[in-house]
Amino acid sequence: MITIYQIFGFILAFTVSLVSTPFVIKFAKRFGFVDIPNYRKVHKDPKPLIGGLSIVLGATAGILYLKPFYNYLVPVMLGGFIILVIGLIDDKYNLTPKWKMLGQLIAALIVVFSGVKINFIIIPFTGERIELGIFSYIIAIIWIIAITNAINLIDGLDGLSAGISAIALSSILVLSIMNGQMFVISITVILIGSILGFLPYNFHPAKIFLGDTGALFLGYCIAVISILGLYKSVTIFSLGLPIIALAVPIFDTMFAILRRILNKQKISTADKAHLHHRLLAMGYSHRATVMIIYAIGASFGLSAILFTRGTLWFSLLIIVALCILFQVLAELIGLIGNHKPLLTVLSKLTNSRTPLKDKNN
Repeated sequence: MITIYQIFGFILAFTVSLVSTPFVIKFAKRFGFVDIPNYRKVHKDPKPLIGGLSIVLGATAGILYLKPFYNYLVPVMLGGFIILVIGLIDDKYNLTPKWKMLGQLIAALIVVFSGVKINFIIIPFTGERIELGIFSYIIAIIWIIAITNAINLIDGLDGLSAGISAIALSSILVLSIMNGQMFVISITVILIGSILGFLPYNFHPAKIFLGDTGALFLGYCIAVISILGLYKSVTIFSLGLPIIALAVPIFDTMFAILRRILNKQKISTADKAHLHHRLLAMGYSHRATVMIIYAIGASFGLSAILFTRGTLWFSLLIIVALCILFQVLAELIGLIGNHKPLLTVLSKLTNSRTPLKDKNN
């Protein structure tokens, strides 16, 4: 259950973020934190960046008010500060992927070696406990870096990355309320409030962009919070919870990597074939595209919640169904170019079952 203090924390974070954003816009323009349009960007005019600073200010105010106690709070905040600095430098000077990755790795190492990781998993049906050992560090580091970048990669339309982050965090909030995880509830409530305070300035037509300052910071926070939500031990299927809640950025990133491999391009190569690009190419407006992706994200978030309420077989069915659904969606709108393996198989199966015409007719 959310306490009255957490509600006040939400209101405070929302208010600080909302009020501070106009000042961040002026700061960004004055010191040159501006996004210049190019061939792969949707906007036509230069826009202020570093909108993430407003979210950070709101979150900081909420944390100072609630003072949520947790053993790992200091290293988590230190890692967040490193990510924030990396984002600011990148928004100003366009860091190479190598340096951005190095900063993310340092932040992840600080958090993971402080103890934020999953130590063991429990095998369904048998109840057997498997210690992850050194792999607990590797899995947590990869997860933090992957989600940090996944949120950044979908930051291509006004309000998209911030909105999807708020939706994913809302799913995590519901799950943490169900499990009574007060620290996760407090941090999640604060972040949602901060994002919602920023969105009025970021939704189309945006007055300011989230920038890497905000997208990387939100990705990092969501990655760490999802690990804290799982805590020290989980069943194998429980590992699917954060993946389902974050399905949109995760699958979009996976298909982007696959697309570039199939096209024999570098994984870091930018293109205009992400989910939002494809929906725009299909004729949907800017706002309609964002709302469609919001709806997809909310559907997956709801699925993550239902995932925890069903039997083991029901949970497995949800995972399989969602994977097939997203694969079909990806092939229909061209997320992996002209490669359509699943649709090809389904087409062949359908044709093979078509009854033959009577030869006498």
